[in-house]
Parts: sequence; C-alpha cells; structure tokens
Amino acid sequence: MSQANDYIVIKAKEDGVNVIGLTRGTDTRFHHSEKLDRNEVMIAQFTEHTSAIKVRGKATIQTAHGNIESDQ
Repeated sequence: MSQANDYIVIKAKEDGVNVIGLTRGTDTRFHHSEKLDRNEVMIAQFTEHTSAIKVRGKATIQTAHGNIESDQ
C-alpha cells in the first residue's frame, strides 16, 4: 500500500498546534497526539495503523501533493 510510505511535514505557525493521529478500520479513533509550539516541525507518516492526521491551529503542512496553510 503506497500511502503507508507517505510522509507529511507540519510546521507550527503559533504555539499550541495539535497534531492528532487517527486509526484505520471500522471504528476511527484517536491514537496519538502531539502539541507543537511556534516554529516547531513534525514529520509524520501514514502507516498500517494511521489512516488520517488531523491538525488544529495555524500551521504549514507539506505533502507530496503540495503545501497547505491551515487557518485558525
């Protein structure tokens, strides 16, 4: 499965940006959470257990498909 190898880069543009990993399967659940401060960078990967990544707060998100600026 190619998406299991996909990485995304998240750079916080403010303190307190939440990055939340969501599980795969019939019941989607939170399985991991990180809080980033301004200018911190996190590199996340989709895996056999992670089907989605949720970002709350102002951040730049870089993917193989392009860059996204989240708004608060």
